[in-house]
Amino acid sequence: MSDTLLRAHFVEAMLMSLDETFDNVQGIYLDRNTSLFGTLATITAEEASRPVSTNCASLAAHVEHMRFYMDVTLRWVAGDHSRPDWGEIWRTVREVTPEQWADSQRRLRESYNQIRELVQVTPWEDANEIGGAMGILMHNAYHLGEIRQALCTLKPDR
Repeated sequence: MSDTLLRAHFVEAMLMSLDETFDNVQGIYLDRNTSLFGTLATITAEEASRPVSTNCASLAAHVEHMRFYMDVTLRWVAGDHSRPDWGEIWRTVREVTPEQWADSQRRLRESYNQIRELVQVTPWEDANEIGGAMGILMHNAYHLGEIRQALCTLKPDR
């Protein structure tokens, strides 16, 4: 199999997996109606503001952290290798208004769309590029799981 074909398969698999994580469950690894944006659409700002426990972050913080991770990746690829403050969101994002919650989801979608574009234009020539892509997928899938698990406590009757 040629390198060109392998790259095309990798890009296709990454886009399918990202799509499953964020938008459209295809049966790769999620159950029906459990994608990120579908899940977030069921959460009110009040629910997003409420941490599961005193030691846990709010769902609003998880969403902002996911966006921040993708934005740091995009800046890194563009040449900005400054050290981000990974703890800032966990320390500062708490309660959100309905408008802030909607804006957070909109910005997350914008970052996600930019990551999809990046996947399509990256040459995929070394392990760092492939590892970075896998990291984006795994990181966001992890936080989707955290959010869905938190809903068991925040919305026990759902």
